[in-house]
Amino acid sequence: MLLTLLAASVVINEIAWMGTDISFNDEWIELYNITDDAVNLDGWMLKAEDGIPEIALSGTISGKGFYLLEKSDDESVPGISADLIYKGALGNNGENLKLFDNFGNLVDEIDCTDGWVAGDNETKLTMEKTDIGWQTSRESGGTPKALNWQPNQQLQKKVENRTLPSYPEGIIFSRILPSPKGPDAENEWIEIYNTNDFEVDLSEWQIRDTAGRITAYTLNTKIKELSSLILPRPETKIILNNSGDGLELINPNGEVIDSMEFEKAPQGQIYIKSSSGWQWENEKEKIKKLQSLSTKKPLQEKAEENKKMMGQIIDLSQEKNLKIPVVLIALIISLISAGAVISVKNLLS
Repeated sequence: MLLTLLAASVVINEIAWMGTDISFNDEWIELYNITDDAVNLDGWMLKAEDGIPEIALSGTISGKGFYLLEKSDDESVPGISADLIYKGALGNNGENLKLFDNFGNLVDEIDCTDGWVAGDNETKLTMEKTDIGWQTSRESGGTPKALNWQPNQQLQKKVENRTLPSYPEGIIFSRILPSPKGPDAENEWIEIYNTNDFEVDLSEWQIRDTAGRITAYTLNTKIKELSSLILPRPETKIILNNSGDGLELINPNGEVIDSMEFEKAPQGQIYIKSSSGWQWENEKEKIKKLQSLSTKKPLQEKAEENKKMMGQIIDLSQEKNLKIPVVLIALIISLISAGAVISVKNLLS
């Protein structure tokens, strides 16, 4: 499976699986940072599905920068220094290479288990990534630590003219909790809402943050009509930076359907989207509002009961020809009502 650029901050960009004109052992792999921000690669892993090679990455890759991995020594690419030396040869018949971040998330993958999709073992043309897929480099040795060759115009035109599937709008960010009172890693969450009157399949949709270390989460679920879906951080792995961040909701065509951003997040407050825009609301205040709404109904019901009771007392007095003063009736009702209010307060305290 090939992940789209939208799903990653760092991608596998070029592979010299065939070695070089000097030696077939001079293999190298290039990574590319598609974002404007530097990415710390400490704890990241690049490994083949069969376990060879398995490379622990380290260091930093600059924004829009390259990271060169050379096999065995720093002579695989003469004149260009390696960012990392690794061991383990790539198979000439193909590999399934996977790039994982320091949280174990799959960031990028190129599955060539059935054979390399580009590159040439005889001419030593490398396999390089473009915006529309993989291609064989134009020159022997490829373009290490440099931009790859662009695809030919005919292929580009074919891609531009293709008909893309349509996806519904109306899926929005509705609430987020970036700075909970408990541990951020466990208690942060994002909520999306379906404003449509029909269910929407969110398979292959993505949510990604826009500041700091970019993380993309691929959805694989459905959201019912006029319903919300809460996505906790342990599931999405998206870190909402307390100093400020943003989110984008992207459909499988790569179109941004909704976006939002926030500045410094107050601790314990939910950021809520309303008709007037986004605003912060304290978690406790939210709970108190819900509790007050839940107590209104029994109090209203009690008022109706009191009204009914007064009518029954008046009817009884008329039936028995009793002359009960209205003031006395009111006093009886007041005593009963006071008892009901005290009972409700005791329940809420």
